[in-house]
Amino acid sequence: MSRSERSPLLLAGLLATAGVAHFARPRTFDAIVPRGLPGTPRTWTYASGVAELALAAGVALPRTRRAAALTAAAFFVGVFPANVKMAVDQRHRPAPQKAAAYGRLPLQVPLVLWARGVAKGSEGRS
Repeated sequence: MSRSERSPLLLAGLLATAGVAHFARPRTFDAIVPRGLPGTPRTWTYASGVAELALAAGVALPRTRRAAALTAAAFFVGVFPANVKMAVDQRHRPAPQKAAAYGRLPLQVPLVLWARGVAKGSEGRS
């Protein structure tokens, strides 16, 4: 299997794993839901988990891959405020926890670029 064939499946796997994690360990995700959002953090945790699972399925299927990958790129941008909140909340923690929280921030950029690359690689295929 070539790299271009593996990339969408790896992205789908990452999204599926993250989606399942939202249901397996919801308290972890509840804690990073920005306070300004309406509703409960658990509702947002479950909604984002469902979204990630749906995106994983969409990216895995060639017919829906392009649209799902573009939506995943937008999703990665949309959840960035949660990562910022996590970093802010961890600023007084021990160095390893703080480093992990701050380290997640720049990782959003490659995720967005990866999803866009998967979308571009699926152009004309359906």
